[in-house]
Amino acid sequence: MAHPARPGASIPAVILSLSLLTACGGPASQPQPSPSNASPSSAAATATESTTAAASPSATGTSPATPPPSASWTTYTTAAGDLSFDLPSTWNIKDPAGELAEGGGAFAEVTSEDGRLLATLRTNMATGSTCTEKYPYSVIESQDLPQLKQDDRMPRYTFETRGNTDIPGPPETPAAAYGITIAAPPEGDTTCYIFHFFTWPPNAAMFGGFYNPELNLTPGDPSLPYLEKAKLYAQTPEYRDIKRMITSLRPAG
Repeated sequence: MAHPARPGASIPAVILSLSLLTACGGPASQPQPSPSNASPSSAAATATESTTAAASPSATGTSPATPPPSASWTTYTTAAGDLSFDLPSTWNIKDPAGELAEGGGAFAEVTSEDGRLLATLRTNMATGSTCTEKYPYSVIESQDLPQLKQDDRMPRYTFETRGNTDIPGPPETPAAAYGITIAAPPEGDTTCYIFHFFTWPPNAAMFGGFYNPELNLTPGDPSLPYLEKAKLYAQTPEYRDIKRMITSLRPAG
C-alpha cells in the first residue's frame, strides 16, 4: 500500500513496515466464485455498525449514506483457504501478490477494473508497535466485525485520519487509511499513528489501504487539501464498495 499524502511520499517503516512489500507474480485475474458462494447480504448482516461520532471532536458524526450496490458481486476465497470476502465481479485479485511469510498465509491484492490498487489482504504477519508520538485525528467511520472476533477481542473496520492543517501527521504529512484494526477507538484530542492490524491465526492479519487520491478516484477540486479529499472520497460509490468488501471478510466455509 502506498502512502499518498503527496506524490512520491512513502509510508514510514514504523507505521506499516510489514505490509509494504513490492507486489510480484503474474497478472491479476478476475475473481472466481468460491464453491460455497455466500450472498453479500448475509455477510453484511453479520457486521454490527456503530458510528464513533463521540470518539473525537473532528469525527463526522454520521456514516456517509450508502449508495445503491453494484450490479454484480462475487465471493472470493483466498488461496490459503482460510478467509472469504465479497467484491464487485469487475474487480481483479492477484493471489498470491508476492512472497509469502514463512509458514504461508494469505497475500492478495484487490484492484479496480482499470488496475488501481484498492486494498491488500495479508495474514501470518508478525506485528509490534510503540507509540512515541500522538497526532490529531478524525474517525470518518467505524464498524465492529464480530465474524472476525478472536480471544474476546473485537476487531473493527475504520476509516480514519492523522494530522491536520496545523499539526502534520507522520512523517510530517497527513495520512488517511481504511481497514481492520484491533486497536481501541481513540479518545481525547490526539492518538497514535494508524495501526491497521487485527488478531488472526497464527498471529495477525491486515485488510485495507491508505487513501491515495491518485488511486482512489475522488470528485471535487484537485487542489483541495489531502484530508478534505479523503472525506469526499468517503461519499463515493467506489469507497462504499471497498467498505462493503472489507467488512464482508469472514472465515471461509
